[in-house]
Amino acid sequence: MSGHRHCLMGLMPEQITETLGLKPFQGRQIFHWIHRKGVVDFDAMTNLAKPLRERLKEECVAQDMRIVNVQVSEDGGAAKVLIELRDGERVESVLLRDGDRVTLCLSSQAGCPLNCAFCATGADGFRRNLDAGEIAGQALLLLAAGEVPREVTPNIVCMGMGEPFLNYDNLVAAIHLLMHPEGLEIGARRITVSTVGVVEGIARFAAEDWQVRLSISLHAANEELRSQLVPYNKKDSLARLRDSVRDYGAKTGRQITIEWTLLDGVNDTPKDVRELLAFLRGLKAFVNLIPWNPVPGMPFLSSTRANCMNFLQGLEQGGVKATLRRENGGDIAAACGQLRAQHEPPTPV
Repeated sequence: MSGHRHCLMGLMPEQITETLGLKPFQGRQIFHWIHRKGVVDFDAMTNLAKPLRERLKEECVAQDMRIVNVQVSEDGGAAKVLIELRDGERVESVLLRDGDRVTLCLSSQAGCPLNCAFCATGADGFRRNLDAGEIAGQALLLLAAGEVPREVTPNIVCMGMGEPFLNYDNLVAAIHLLMHPEGLEIGARRITVSTVGVVEGIARFAAEDWQVRLSISLHAANEELRSQLVPYNKKDSLARLRDSVRDYGAKTGRQITIEWTLLDGVNDTPKDVRELLAFLRGLKAFVNLIPWNPVPGMPFLSSTRANCMNFLQGLEQGGVKATLRRENGGDIAAACGQLRAQHEPPTPV
């Protein structure tokens, strides 16, 4: 889409200034238009001098990605967008509404290399990392598609397609774009990054000078079962992961969230509760239980309501705070583990 032209979406104000040889206030103005106001048409950036607008049109694009499809759930609580990137790759992102609360679920990679057993994204394989502008740009496209009022500050979860910590530098740059005071100005505590347990990434994340939240997709608390469900466990074992989570808590003082997708007869038994309680002993953690939404062709069933409630009660009796997530967007395959971009080209109109 952009050819040789500069794409400004992934640049901080000072980088726009430097790249184009502008005055600092001009870099801030351009960043403000793109990130705060969601304006990507240079002609509409009315407080820029006309010669600058003409130059921007010739040399730059504000955004080099576009929405090619939007699906909205029956209850209106979820919208899933299919986004095409400059090279034709596609990713999916999700907007969730719960009353006045808006949450944006962003992807960090096109596809995913981890191939978790119950996740649709990994089944399609890995294509490439997204750059910072492509990660942060999804938020702007989602806000526009969902017609979210500018005064609403969304929550951000990096839980879409891909493993964020395998694209660490671009992830961090994207978070800084989202937090920038001239842009969406999203507070760090409104942002959560989810990892399957990339130990090196957790250590780097602990050293960041911010309050961004960390979530671990655990799904099993014994080595054999976790390696079946989350093959990455063979690289960074549960024991290593537990040590890194303990170190993270000691260094940051922050609580982490444990994500646990409930699969019928696989990881929803009293034995699984006991193993999870043992894993969490001494850790500052909260558990988010997620009912699995079936993915065609995968050999799992959703846990029964009774098993979900028993698991929740077992954790609470063991002294661990937990919630059972109300699934959102299952009817449009926008729920956890269901993002799967369509890679065939769109039908010509």
